[in-house]
Amino acid sequence: MFIRLGWYCEVLNIVDLVGLVVALIAGLLLGFLLRNRKRLNLGKVTFGIIIALIFSLGFSIGSNNELLNSLPRVGVNAVLILVLSVFFSVVFVKAVRKLVKME
Repeated sequence: MFIRLGWYCEVLNIVDLVGLVVALIAGLLLGFLLRNRKRLNLGKVTFGIIIALIFSLGFSIGSNNELLNSLPRVGVNAVLILVLSVFFSVVFVKAVRKLVKME
C-alpha cells in the first residue's frame, strides 16, 4: 500500500511510515520512563543532526532539475504564506490580549 503526498514528494511506503511512528512512540516511552534520571545534554548532537538533514535536503533540491525550475513559483508561495502567517498571528495575539485584558 502506498500514499501519494504530492508533486514534491515521492511515494511513501506504508512500512516506512509505520517505522517512523514506532520510533516516535519508542522515544516517547523511553523519555517517560527515564524522566526522573539525570538528563543528558544532547543539544550539540541534535544541532549536528539538523545541519546534516538541511545539507541533504539542499543536495536533493540542487540535484533535481524539475524542482529547481519551479523554485521561483514555490518561493513566491512560501513568502506569501510567511507574511500572512505572521500578520494573522499578530492580529490574533492582539485580539486575545484585549479579550483577556492583558493590555
